[in-house]
Amino acid sequence: MSLAATLQSFPRYPLLFGPSPVHPLERLTRHLGGPALWAKREDCNSGIAYGGNKTRKLEYLVADALARGCDTLVSVGGVQSNHTRQVAAVAARAGLKCVLIQESWVEWPDSVYDKVGNILISRLAGADVRLVRAGFGIGAKESWERAVREVEESGGKPYAIPAGASEHRLGGLGFAGWADEVAEQERRLGVFFDVVIVCSVTGSTQAGMVAGFAALAEDGQDSGGAGEGGGGARPRRVIGVDASAEPARTREQTLRIARGTAELIGVQRKIEDSDVELDERYHAGTYGIPDEATLDAMRLAARTEGMVTDPVYEGKSMAGLIDLVRRGEMARDSTVLYAHLGGQPALNAYSALFD
Repeated sequence: MSLAATLQSFPRYPLLFGPSPVHPLERLTRHLGGPALWAKREDCNSGIAYGGNKTRKLEYLVADALARGCDTLVSVGGVQSNHTRQVAAVAARAGLKCVLIQESWVEWPDSVYDKVGNILISRLAGADVRLVRAGFGIGAKESWERAVREVEESGGKPYAIPAGASEHRLGGLGFAGWADEVAEQERRLGVFFDVVIVCSVTGSTQAGMVAGFAALAEDGQDSGGAGEGGGGARPRRVIGVDASAEPARTREQTLRIARGTAELIGVQRKIEDSDVELDERYHAGTYGIPDEATLDAMRLAARTEGMVTDPVYEGKSMAGLIDLVRRGEMARDSTVLYAHLGGQPALNAYSALFD
């Protein structure tokens, strides 16, 4: 069974416009003078509260919540979490209630940090937003588990969504589907993306890609160069750029989710440790805090392509992409796909950086 057919066997609540757009980054490519750079835009994937990578994942989780008769989505993230903003908006779209635990994952001094950007949109969408003092962490959080119990005790039926929609049985399906989209777009465009660059923190975005491309390879649908007359298949790399500043935990979680997702979609081979590439050089030392390389990358993307990235995630993965090209760590004749996962609303909470 093809990957597309396998994914169709899982209930999905439609939230996306369709396949997210892919386009060349021509001016950035010329500026850097290296491989041909493209972007696939999850920031343009939905009409629901700016979309983003979590919206793609939530198509499967919301369908599961509705099938189970749940009435409240309960999730957790930092104060400026892109994920919780998407959970709030998707809950509104599906007619569900929403409780969000917003933890103090980032110590940022801006006086409006907890009032603008993502958290403002969550409040606008009607979520019950609860600010909690608790540090950054990608695993299960006590404050979130307590909120789930409180919904139950008040007579509701909660559906628990972990940070990033990642540590969930269905968390990797959205980006397994993303891999299938990429393969179809490659066939249509006559290109092959030798390298995919993606930001990685809670892990299920990169994990879904790894599992999805593994499934396509087993189906014979992920053969590099096959559509270009270029002499047969060549390997495809998915490089995660760590933005957690806890790369060992992110690597372990990504690998675990990739293996679980691969099993779910019927991949026969074992996902090996080497299948999860995580570059640890660009997290700037602390989750949610950008360094000058991050800010320089954000400026360059905006000033060459008009493409806006944020200081927490995409600015760091863009810094990784730029530096990898400048270091010559990707072949000049290769074609590289930058996965833009969204997250621009958080920029409002970091306005002092660009005074």
